[in-house]
Amino acid sequence: MNRICTLFDVQYPIVQGGMIWCAGWKLASAVSNGGGLGLIGSGSMYPDILQEHILRCKEATNKPFGVNVPLLYPNIEEHISTIIRHKIPVVFTSAGSPKTFTSQLKAEGIKVVHVVSSRKFALKAQEAGVDAVVAEGFEAGGHNGREETTTFCLVPSVCEALEIPVIAAGGIGSGKSMLAAMILGAEGVQIGSRFIATPESSAHEAFKSMILNAEEGDTKLTLKELTPVRLLNNPFYQEIVRHYENHASAEELAALLGRGRAKKGMFEGDLEQGELEVGQISSMIRAIKPAGDVVREIWQEYSHELKNIERLAK
Repeated sequence: MNRICTLFDVQYPIVQGGMIWCAGWKLASAVSNGGGLGLIGSGSMYPDILQEHILRCKEATNKPFGVNVPLLYPNIEEHISTIIRHKIPVVFTSAGSPKTFTSQLKAEGIKVVHVVSSRKFALKAQEAGVDAVVAEGFEAGGHNGREETTTFCLVPSVCEALEIPVIAAGGIGSGKSMLAAMILGAEGVQIGSRFIATPESSAHEAFKSMILNAEEGDTKLTLKELTPVRLLNNPFYQEIVRHYENHASAEELAALLGRGRAKKGMFEGDLEQGELEVGQISSMIRAIKPAGDVVREIWQEYSHELKNIERLAK
């Protein structure tokens, strides 16, 4: 029995990343209805908006879904209260200490998963009592680890160190890459970028179109002095490059970033001055498909390739 399927009470060990400005109730419910675990991305939501998305998601699916809570964002305590009040079964935390809310959430019967980018932080998350970790490699979109460890190196290292289940993330968007992660020791996968290019994603259509046209090397990891982030190469990114060339300080980089850049790009569709967070796998996404179809196609390809490997071993 797959421990991730059992932990989340889902059909497939496929988790949709709780991406800011992209992962609302429509996407989360579609993924859950498709057999995976959908996540609402609370990092871009005020408390009342999160509550609205939770209520709408409950209307749209009778399957389990969760909420992703980036701990570096404001209103986190209110988000936790909302999650507990509405009895959300699963919470994914990231960008902060897993000790902050894990005990409180688990006391309410909520499963807790923490996102890590290194073996060191995976062990700390296990020590904090989380039920599973997401080992997210350097290829992933959005906020990333400073270690720049790739998924192929990170996942086996974390799996070797932990007793709790490991979910692989970063550069995964197909059944083949899911199988590779599982062979490395993961018991499930978290997929973000592939789900941006779905009708249910709340990302702007212009951002989705840019993802479909992305080529190899079009995403860049930058702003490590603030919080590392992987984004598409656009005029805003080029401005970041010019700041680095002029030896900008962390304060100057923060001033350039300002507030609302991700909303401007991902949600409002400003491809010039917006921050367009997406992973390296974007260069392999060529079509917008319903989220439920994405889940099923990934699982079907995974199952097919697994049988191929079994035949090769004979």
